[in-house]
This record gives sequence, structure tokens and C-alpha cells, in this order.
Amino acid sequence: MQPSHSPNDASHQGNSAPLKRAMSTRHLVMLSLGGAIGTGLFLGSGEVIAQTGPVGAIISYFLGGLIAYMVMLCLGELAVHMPVSGSFGEYANKYIGPGTGYMITWLYWLTWTATLGTEFTAAALLMQEWFPHVSMWIWTVIFAALVFILNISSTRMFAESEFWLALIKVVTVIGFIVLGLMAILGFIPFHGMEHAPLFHNLTAQGWFPQGLFPIFSTMLIVNFAFSGTELIGVAAGETEDPAKNVPKAINAAIWRLLIFFVGTIVVISALLPYQQAGLSSSQVSSSPFVTVFAYIGIPYAEDIIRFVIITALLSAANSGLYAASRMMWALSAKKQLPQVFSKLTKSGTPIVAIIVTMFGAIPGLLSEQFAPETIFKNLLGIAAFTMVIVWTAICLCQFNFRRQWYKSGHKASDLRFAAPLFPITPILGFVFCVITGISMTQDSSMLPGFYSCIIFIALCYLSHFVFYKNKSSN
Repeated sequence: MQPSHSPNDASHQGNSAPLKRAMSTRHLVMLSLGGAIGTGLFLGSGEVIAQTGPVGAIISYFLGGLIAYMVMLCLGELAVHMPVSGSFGEYANKYIGPGTGYMITWLYWLTWTATLGTEFTAAALLMQEWFPHVSMWIWTVIFAALVFILNISSTRMFAESEFWLALIKVVTVIGFIVLGLMAILGFIPFHGMEHAPLFHNLTAQGWFPQGLFPIFSTMLIVNFAFSGTELIGVAAGETEDPAKNVPKAINAAIWRLLIFFVGTIVVISALLPYQQAGLSSSQVSSSPFVTVFAYIGIPYAEDIIRFVIITALLSAANSGLYAASRMMWALSAKKQLPQVFSKLTKSGTPIVAIIVTMFGAIPGLLSEQFAPETIFKNLLGIAAFTMVIVWTAICLCQFNFRRQWYKSGHKASDLRFAAPLFPITPILGFVFCVITGISMTQDSSMLPGFYSCIIFIALCYLSHFVFYKNKSSN
């Protein structure tokens, strides 16, 4: 017998108990910022500047923000119209096809499960710089336990913890941009320089010292930096009044991220020669943030930034475990996984889905024995590529949804939230995401991750075909 659903239920899929609507706009915005501000900004930004040069990096991040904004507008329209947990999989199922819906749900689960590995690995590497005699796997277990507890407590507790974890990094980024601009304009000293550098470093080596190609080859890193914004869509099913809160959160999050990312790149590029911005291979904490803070003269700059990056990584892992477990819950609610995966605790969290997703941290545990940086880069590549596929699907879903909407005699004005400039927005978002995905093949170190993703996608379609064949024959 199907349970009855109130309009406030998180899903209309006849699961044993609905997820609770416990999130406000404040939680949604910070969930989105928390998912996005992590390794991509604190560690990846220097890499992009080193490869593309300062002006190229600013263009890359601006383009990345524009792509993210187009995708989020498409997602906003779908999430307001159909606010369910496990959102993209549900939209792909309805507006592309059941096989693709199944694949996207699993792929998004893989995105965040792989990311869990990168976050725990990077956080453990950073802790080892403070405590070199403590084994990396001990830190990985401690961090995994902390994130696990925050996730199983309750949706409200998770949202609240994510709000404060994300706030630490937001305050750091704002402080970095403000102090950096003061140094650029000569209001505070910078590394013994008597004259304000202004923006000399931006073009000191020419506008595009490595040519234009690196702008496109680094797009995957840049897009990964903006990944996490789509968490708003996952959380729509657990949000109070999604029609009002989701569009507000999307606009607030994207504009803040653009200012944070582009502002950060401008500050780093103006203050440091671009060759100095990239990471050295030996230490993760040789982040451009540390260098700039140290040159400004802030005491314990390295320790402060290390602490902030660790909280950033834990915040991103916290968001990731939340997102991946909701995908598993959605598959179970549609009876594409055993019912045990949609089992909820009294506080409304999918306990079995959370436990199984935690096994995604295993690569982090292995990384001490097998080159941590190789594992880190490959996991990052898998997470970035799978994210791009999900974004591509979101654009296609919105395009198909809107065409169906018009065919059924409705107008755009009938929607509670309509993405502007249809069909340009979904088409451009789709094309840019495809180009970004293809760019992964240009980096030989990312090819193992690329092939792994292709095989995973093929296995998803194959298992869906077998599952439905068996189901129909039974």
C-alpha cells in the first residue's frame, strides 16, 4: 500500500517515509558555496594561473562562472517545477529516458563518492604537515567519522554544520580579496615592495604567455571549481517553499562565486608572478593563498590557510556525502536498488545510503601506500568529468521539458520560475559542457580517469537494460 503524501513531502515516489523539508535559503546558499569553495579554489586556482597566465585565468574563471550560471538557471526551472530529492536523475528519467536517468543518478553518486576520496586525502596530507609522525590513514578515519556523524544526525543538523563550515571559507576568501586589493593599491606593504605593484604582473609576460589553448585545456579544472552549485537542486526536495527559496539561492550563490573566484584570481595574478602561482609537487599547502598572506606579513599565514583549507575540504566532503546518499535514496525509492537503501532514521536521514557512500573514502585510505598525488589527480579528474556529464544532462532536460511545456499549450509565464533566453541558455550550456568534457582528453595524466568514466557510463546503461529486461520477463 502506498503512503499518502502531503505537498510538503520531499518525494512523490511512494517511499517508506518522505525526507523532511528542513532547509531555508540561508542553508541552500551556504550549501552551494560550501560545495564549490574547496580544492578547486584554494589549490586548483594556482595551477590554472600557472598554465594560462593571469589574463587567461581570469577569462577561464569568468567563462566557468557563465557556464555554471546557465546550467543553474536550467536546473532552477526544473527544481521549482519538480522539487524532488535525487533531482537530476528524476529529470533525466522523465525528459531524456529511463536509462539516462538511471545512469545520471549513479554518475552523480560517483562524482561525490570520488570527491570524498580527494577531500579526505588532501585534508590528511595537510594534517601530516603539522604532525609528520601521525599516519595519514588515521586522519582520514577521523575526518570520515566526523563527516559521517554530521550527516546521520538530521537534515537540519547537517545544514547548520555546513552553514558554519562554509562560513569559515567565505570569510577567508573575502579577507583575502580585501587585503589583496589593499596591497595592490599600496595601502598595506607587500613583501618589502615600496611601490604599489598595481596590475603590472597581469600582463608582465604578455597577455597570453602560453597562448590561447590552455584557457580551454584548463576548463575542466575551472568547471570543477564551480561544481557544487548544483547541490541546490539536490536539496530542493528538502527545502521549505522551493518555488521561492531555490531561485533566490541560485542567484545569490552564482554571483557570490563569480566575485569570489574572479576576485581571487585577480589578486593572486596581480601580486605574484604567474610562474610562482602553481603548486609545487611536494607540499599541498604551497597554495597561492599562503604565499600572498605571508608576503602581506600576516603571522602564521601558512597555519591559518592550512586550517581553512582543511575546513574547506571537510565542508565539501560533508556536502558530497549528503548529495551522494540522496542519489542512492532516490534509486531505492524507485525500486532500482533494494528497499533497504531508502530506510530512514527517526530524524529523517537515509542511514544505509550514507554508510555505503562512505566507502568512497577508501581510495583516500589507500593513498599513503600508493602515490597520494597520483590518486588525488585521478580522483579529481573522475569527479570533474562526471560533473560535466551531469551538467550536460541538466541543460538537455530543461530544453526537452520546455518544449513539452509549450506543446501542451502552456506559456513560459505559466512557470513559477522560467530560465531566461530559451533556447539559447540550455543550448549554450550544453555546448560548453561538451567542449569541457572533450578537453579532458588533451591531458594525458587524466586519460585513465576519462576511460574509467566511459566504462562506468557503459556499465550503467548495461545494468539498466538487464534490470528492466529481467523485470519485464518476471
